[in-house]
Amino acid sequence: MKSLIYIALFALALPLSALAQNSQAPIEVEADRLDLDQRAGTAVYTGNVDIRQGGMQLRGERVEIERNEAGELSRATSTGERAYLRHQAEGQEGPTEGWARRIIYHVAERRVELIDQAELTQQEDTFTGGRLEYFIDREVIQARSDVDGSETQRIRMTLQPEQ
Repeated sequence: MKSLIYIALFALALPLSALAQNSQAPIEVEADRLDLDQRAGTAVYTGNVDIRQGGMQLRGERVEIERNEAGELSRATSTGERAYLRHQAEGQEGPTEGWARRIIYHVAERRVELIDQAELTQQEDTFTGGRLEYFIDREVIQARSDVDGSETQRIRMTLQPEQ
């Protein structure tokens, strides 16, 4: 039983150290349940999941963590009626926050997909649509109105004038 707890904590530590800039910050997790599959390289947290480390937070009703064959985090997927991602970059005035029914973080690409009723806020600028992609390092946002299996969700953005 003790080794299972260590494995579960190890599986959790992988994604957050990749997500957060400060990998030395403590990891805080709240969930109702954890299902770990070593062979498949997945850890699935369910029930009001809240994962935090440093300037990164990921919330959802279900968060699935996937590792590649080398054991490195490859993807984190959060789902729920309003899954949530918060990223506070070093030197950035305010956080970047995102909401959607599904949020996928592609670790190697440092790319976040917000899918279905997607919303992304950077300081006072907001972007909404069916699908938003945010490239963290390049600070690039791509928006699309189409979502598989859903009605078209028009793209809207509000950009505040520079002060």
